[in-house]
Amino acid sequence: MLNIILLRIAKTAILQAFDKNRDIDTQGLISKYPFLEKAGASFVTLKYEHQLRGCIGSIIAHRKLLDDIVRNAKSAAFNDPRFSSLKSEEFSHLTLEVSILSEPHFLEYEDFDDLVQKIRPNIDGLILKYGVYQGTFLPQVWEQLTQAKDFLEHLSIKAGANPSIYAKHPDIYTYQVDAIEEKFDAILPL
Repeated sequence: MLNIILLRIAKTAILQAFDKNRDIDTQGLISKYPFLEKAGASFVTLKYEHQLRGCIGSIIAHRKLLDDIVRNAKSAAFNDPRFSSLKSEEFSHLTLEVSILSEPHFLEYEDFDDLVQKIRPNIDGLILKYGVYQGTFLPQVWEQLTQAKDFLEHLSIKAGANPSIYAKHPDIYTYQVDAIEEKFDAILPL
C-alpha cells in the first residue's frame, strides 16, 4: 500500500500540468504517511511502450521525500533534456516507475578488475565521480547491460568520459533502490 502512494503522488504531480485544479494535499499525506516528511532521494522514470521516455532523480536525500517525488515526476515528464514534454495522448502507452534510493556508500577497489568483481549485478546502482565527470545508473539498468564490464563502460560514457577513466581510479559509490512500476492508466490519482 505504501508503495502505491508513491506512484499516486508521482502521477498526480504530472497530471497537475494538464489540470490546474488538481491538487496534492501535502499536509494530509504527511499526516497519514509520516515517512514522506523525511529527507529522501527518488528517481521517477517514464517509459513509452517499454522505451525510456523520461527519467530524472536525486542521488542524495536533500529535501522531503514527498517534495522530491513531486519535483522529479514533473521533471521526468516535462524537463528531461533528452525528450520533448509529455503529451496527454501518451498516457495510455506509459509506464510510471518510482525508485527510492538508499544512501550511497563509497566503494573501495584496487583496479578495474577488482571493481568488476565487487559490484553486484541487479542489486547495485552506481555513481561515478571524477573531476567534472559524474554519472549514475540505477540498478534497473542491469536489465539492459547484464555484464559488469558493459555496465561500467556505459556508465563512464554517461558521465561524459570514456572507459579509460577507470585507469584514473574515479570515486565509485553504490546504492540500492526500492522500486515500484505500474501502467500509468492503472494508477489512481490522489
